[in-house]
Amino acid sequence: MIGVSDKEGVVAKDKKRWLSEPEPHDYTAAADYLSLIFRSETVEAVVAALRDAALVQRQAKDLLRASQLPLLPRKDAEVAKDLDKVKEGEKLSPILVVRGDGASNRPLIVADGYHRICASYHLDEDAEIPCQIAGLPASEV
Repeated sequence: MIGVSDKEGVVAKDKKRWLSEPEPHDYTAAADYLSLIFRSETVEAVVAALRDAALVQRQAKDLLRASQLPLLPRKDAEVAKDLDKVKEGEKLSPILVVRGDGASNRPLIVADGYHRICASYHLDEDAEIPCQIAGLPASEV
């Protein structure tokens, strides 16, 4: 059984893996991805909401389950790059996600950071990942 101090040690270790905020290009990447799914007005509103959202912690396994995305293998090129970054002590950028909706069966949308989630899961499925979460505008719900 993991004691409180052990869990705190894991959380402290997790925090050392992550930057304190997303990098500017992460929002651009999120907008590029979201533009494949939504109209430009919606993309602009969601990205603005992501920029304003507080960082929250979510476990890697929960992000994967809520998004309904598969766990990519360690050998995936981007996952491997992120694992190498962690090994070298380089910090990863927080994840940008759009809240899912259980009532309409819409999964969580990983707007930016899918490979980072998978890399983190391979290190520890219970790893706490910093995220910014935004909802969709009412017109899209």
